[in-house]
Amino acid sequence: MPGKTYGIDFGTSTIKIYRKNDGVVVDEKNIIAVEGRKKVIAVGNEAFEMHGKAPANINVSYPVKYGVIADINNMLELINYTFKALNKRGGMRAASVLIATPTDITEVEKRAFYDLIASSQVKPKSIKIVEKPIADAVGIGLDVNNAKGVMVVDIGADTTEVSIMSLGGIVISKLIPIGGNRLDESIRSTVKKSYNLVIGDRTAETIKKELATASPMEEKTIKAYGRNVVTGLPTEVDISSSFVYESIIEYIYSIIDAIRIILERTPPEISSDIIDSGIYVTGGSSAIKGLDVLLAKETGLKINICNDSANTVVNGLGKIIEDANLKDLASPLKEATIKG
Repeated sequence: MPGKTYGIDFGTSTIKIYRKNDGVVVDEKNIIAVEGRKKVIAVGNEAFEMHGKAPANINVSYPVKYGVIADINNMLELINYTFKALNKRGGMRAASVLIATPTDITEVEKRAFYDLIASSQVKPKSIKIVEKPIADAVGIGLDVNNAKGVMVVDIGADTTEVSIMSLGGIVISKLIPIGGNRLDESIRSTVKKSYNLVIGDRTAETIKKELATASPMEEKTIKAYGRNVVTGLPTEVDISSSFVYESIIEYIYSIIDAIRIILERTPPEISSDIIDSGIYVTGGSSAIKGLDVLLAKETGLKINICNDSANTVVNGLGKIIEDANLKDLASPLKEATIKG
């Protein structure tokens, strides 16, 4: 059976896999549940349902943090588990694999992604790396091979990557440890401080999705349920959109500061291209209401919030796999890095 080509986006929150001619075949939470030390009992969405509910003997964790592999053993278990499922649906043998990696990480951290796939049960015939900002831009529908510079801001779960691209490469990029999870953490801590209420990760995420705004907007409220730290009893409180705004706005301005730093370092000729086309904003947290208005106000530039923003990386990998004219955007890991 001939091998196929796969593109893998190892997101902090989700793992997505594209298969040549078949589209996205995996879109699951990047999380694993392990009983004791070795027994994998669930991965992906099934493991996510256990998050925050599992007994002490079951560890439910995310192997990727801040854009890099934090737990290589669990990540290997998760990818092997996923490969086994794919093998039942069409085979993984002799596959070629494209991996999307952040630009602003070390070569050692990039090698970890390479080594992970090389040591997995897929036993690929080739592994290539695609810079995530490049995959983002291709997934958005931008032509990254021409001389016109483009700016992409990807607001992910743990990180935000701000990048300038031209002629198929990265001109300048900055990765900061702020993303949707940091906003969730801020909401949790502010709720605890203000209401003496402990809420879970999923509750904080729901509050963010329902009420988070980057600019003051029409007031809305939802009920949040948790445990009162004084009485220890289950309690509900009303959370308002203005409360959430005050909880997260500091971090949104940290993202704006990173954008300004990149703009200040951008070559003048590319600056004129960005003035013309604006900034493209993608990633799961780009859906925060009013974000485009605030970014436009703070940068003076046109802001393009991308459609299907949570999937631009994996969609970009798919286009690179399917279009022979884009194949040069994927490259092998540097020989010196592979040898260590």
